[in-house]
Amino acid sequence: MLLCGNDLLRFITSIFMSTMKVLCLLGPTASGKTNLAIELVKKSNYEIISVDSAMIYKGMNIGTGKPGSDILKQVPHRLVDILEPYDSYSVGDFCKDVKTNIIEIHGNNKIPILVGGTMMYFNALFNGLGDMPPSDINIRKKLDILLKAKGLDYLYEELSKIDQESVKKIHGNDTQRILRALEVYYVSGKPISSFKNNSESILSNYDVTNIVIYPESRKELHENIAKRFHDMLDQGFIKEVENLYNRKDLDLNMPSIRSVGYKQAWQYLKGELDYDEMVEKSIAATRQLAKRQFTWIRKLEKDNKFFYLDNLKDDILDKVLLNQLI
Repeated sequence: MLLCGNDLLRFITSIFMSTMKVLCLLGPTASGKTNLAIELVKKSNYEIISVDSAMIYKGMNIGTGKPGSDILKQVPHRLVDILEPYDSYSVGDFCKDVKTNIIEIHGNNKIPILVGGTMMYFNALFNGLGDMPPSDINIRKKLDILLKAKGLDYLYEELSKIDQESVKKIHGNDTQRILRALEVYYVSGKPISSFKNNSESILSNYDVTNIVIYPESRKELHENIAKRFHDMLDQGFIKEVENLYNRKDLDLNMPSIRSVGYKQAWQYLKGELDYDEMVEKSIAATRQLAKRQFTWIRKLEKDNKFFYLDNLKDDILDKVLLNQLI
């Protein structure tokens, strides 16, 4: 029997579902991941789960590159707008939420697309979480007090005294990972780097395909990063950050406010940077983020099969839909 059109797509989708497919769409910031995922959802039986540590927060829309409300109504994104900016959210929380959402999406006879650029999240999904002690609310409160009183640099220096191996892997601006590493040490008496990864990958029971949007031209990517940030400014990014700044329940020590762009705009509103400095530092920080994302991707590639796409040609959608890449 010859199948074509919608019948063919339904047949392909039934094959996908019989093998419990999951599609992961990775790449650096400003590479076009979200737009490609949206096009896939519009053309076939996919549903998006966001893998973005900033899009989880409400009220942080422009600076995170979050799709507009109209698009989100047409193409819902799971794990977007699920928390207030003052809420904490661990990698373990993320993995639990992803597991639940994958089961729900498969239950609805759809294929999950995990799309985003938070490589620490992807690493946990691919490789599992270490058998570390659970969070301790009392210790975390003490660390939060120290963070506000003495700053992140002080905590990073404390971490360097007890765990040089982790310091090599954790960036000095990564508030969440620094706090977690210190918390683990104060709970267990052992550095976080001493805990081995004994847990099973969330994705181990699925047929996973990893597609990486990997621009070969770094110059073009840098130009896209600069253009996107200026577009964000035109869309009212400073006003968005000002709304957060005026709430009085947020500060620069929180992971949400330390997100790229938000940190620099916050410093501008505090008078610590002038406008041009804010723009320059935001773009530079975004480039550094892209560089770290490339590094993560190369590490993740060692144990996972990746398909690399250097651009978003029209035929890519057809290749994905017709099971040439998946």
